[in-house]
Amino acid sequence: MSNTTYNRGLFPKTRMRRNRKSPSLRGLVQESNLSTSSLIQPLFVMEGNKKSEPVDTMPGINRLSPDLILEEAKILSSLGISALAIFPAIEKSKKSLFCEEAHNPKGLIQQTIKLVKKYVPDLMLITDVALDPYTVHGHDGVLDQNGFIDNDETNKILTKQALSHAEAGADIVGPSDMMDGRILNLREAFEKNQFENTGIMAYSAKFASNYYGPFRSAIGTSQSSADIDKSSYQMDFHNSDEALHECALDLKEGADILLIKPGMPYLDIISKVKETFRVPTFAYQVSGEYSMHCLAIERKIFDKDAIIMESLTAFKRAGADAILTYFAKEAAQIIQKPGNSQYR
Repeated sequence: MSNTTYNRGLFPKTRMRRNRKSPSLRGLVQESNLSTSSLIQPLFVMEGNKKSEPVDTMPGINRLSPDLILEEAKILSSLGISALAIFPAIEKSKKSLFCEEAHNPKGLIQQTIKLVKKYVPDLMLITDVALDPYTVHGHDGVLDQNGFIDNDETNKILTKQALSHAEAGADIVGPSDMMDGRILNLREAFEKNQFENTGIMAYSAKFASNYYGPFRSAIGTSQSSADIDKSSYQMDFHNSDEALHECALDLKEGADILLIKPGMPYLDIISKVKETFRVPTFAYQVSGEYSMHCLAIERKIFDKDAIIMESLTAFKRAGADAILTYFAKEAAQIIQKPGNSQYR
């Protein structure tokens, strides 16, 4: 029997619209729910005091000095947001070939972690473990004599960097570098140094994407090189089976959370990863996605609140447990608006 015949046989006993007739009923049968506890706000930290500097490519987003990061952290916590992810904008004078500043215990990220954890201890801090903010060339690792990323030497520095974050008080480190074997190195180092409770959110399926441009501008790596090709370590966006392979390896090496990046163009990957592994799976609505939405909102192509909530709910529907998004603060405010019970 064809589907058409089958549907005709059920009607009028089955009327799908019955469960859509009122906001209350739609809320009762809603399958995917977006809450403030599943939102993670990325923030960019810069040197200084009481300094705020707009990111030209990301409307409404600023680089903030640590004291202003703290003030923003307090606001985010009051809105019910559970975590923030911190990314550094390092001064050019502190960039180098071997990234010594990445694991400086008195460095920008390390001091920011200590400051926020002192005054907002319940807010989870996720830190970026990667070398691109610290290299003079903008790549995520150190180069060998042929100009190719040296995987194993890079892992040694990443391990030092991650340990410095854990020592400062980071709750979760997020290795975003895509070096082979770095999750195992970090996990073993944490166990050896009594940081067994420090989580690892592995950027397991991070694709070589065109959607990262605004982020690179925000952390100052777009100025390091006119053309930074990261295809030798970030994933080919044509591949999905490879993403599952990467995730399986990271879990075996000791990852606690899998992250998929970018977000909306890769909802199929999020869904496959969640269905395959049934472990905490996060998504990153990246800078390019954010900026495109902002431009459309500015031109009144989209209603701001509606498109933010729809885009973020798509991640939940695909299987993401939490979402890193530059809209986190605004989404939390939308959820808490009077009359927006459909989001609670």
